[in-house]
Amino acid sequence: MFHIVLFEPEIPGNTGNIIRLSANSGCRLHLVKPLGFSLDEKSVRRSGLDYHELADVTVHEDLAAARMSLQGGNWYAFTTKASRMYASATFQPGDVLLFGPETRGLPVQILDEFDAGHRLKLPMQPGSRSLNLSNAVSVAVYEAWRQNDFSGA
Repeated sequence: MFHIVLFEPEIPGNTGNIIRLSANSGCRLHLVKPLGFSLDEKSVRRSGLDYHELADVTVHEDLAAARMSLQGGNWYAFTTKASRMYASATFQPGDVLLFGPETRGLPVQILDEFDAGHRLKLPMQPGSRSLNLSNAVSVAVYEAWRQNDFSGA
């Protein structure tokens, strides 16, 4: 299926929703440190991250480690600063969907590693800042999965 990479996620509720999405869509979730929350058992239960037993979740020390472990698929960086719409990409199993932290998005130095064809945005009304992270990830995952005939469902 697809890989979801959350770069330095900050809000446990969003990550909990994405864990649930991963479990239900067959995606693998990758979290890149530092995390804005703890993944110990007590914190996981309290933060609504308790779907983690049903999802394939890996924590990486940094983005370089994540990139090293996820070679082979196309990487797509999701950002409000892109010119290309997400639905114009052709997603294949094994592709990687990269999202930045809730309060600031992906840093410019990371975005600069992606050509314009691999920086994607979701449409919004003019003047809107951004979508909630878990909503944006859901839209992207379901589009990628739809393009692959919901394989495995």
